[in-house]
Amino acid sequence: MKGGRPIDKITILLVDDHAVLRAGLRTLLNSQADMEVVAEASGGDEALQENMRTNPDIVLMDISMPGINGMEATRLIKQGRPEAKVLVLTMYEDESYLHRMLRAGASGYVPKKAVDTELLAAIRATHRGEHFIHSSMTTGIVDELCHKDTGSSVKRQSEDGLSDREIGVLSLLAMGHTDQEIADKLYLSIKTVQTYKARLKGKLGLQGRAELVRYAISHGLLDT
Repeated sequence: MKGGRPIDKITILLVDDHAVLRAGLRTLLNSQADMEVVAEASGGDEALQENMRTNPDIVLMDISMPGINGMEATRLIKQGRPEAKVLVLTMYEDESYLHRMLRAGASGYVPKKAVDTELLAAIRATHRGEHFIHSSMTTGIVDELCHKDTGSSVKRQSEDGLSDREIGVLSLLAMGHTDQEIADKLYLSIKTVQTYKARLKGKLGLQGRAELVRYAISHGLLDT
């Protein structure tokens, strides 16, 4: 309760086939003043049913489950409720899974080894409409984008009019990094990062961060 008014809570559907893990997550999330677990599912089939029954803000989704797996469940959830936000919580720290889950419609990807505070930050960022990719998953993608061969660079420049550095900034934005984090990773000043963002918006005819993120994902800038 803040100022006599109830806090609007982020409603969450937990999807994982391990009951003990779900119980731990439920305790953690329900202990947060701004979060509430409204349903649980042990597999993709049940997740689809609970998603339609409870209309949660966030679906916390595992990948490997009996019946419909997390990838297909994510695709079907986004197909039926485009406003739903899916955050992947998985044991797989494999970039191929990351790419496939993003293409299926996921908004974020967090390994199960992540500390509690990182998961909570991911849920809040996803709820705000941001994309969140855990730092352990970004190194290979950043290396790929910032150290492409000449042929690949020429192709990207000719197709989109973007330089390698602009692509690097855009991809990090899509991964949910702040301006300061992008500056640190690319050894730039915050002012330079902001200049790149403004230049990207101008070149691509886009308005805000959300449109830049959608562009990055739809144009395969997170793919290997």
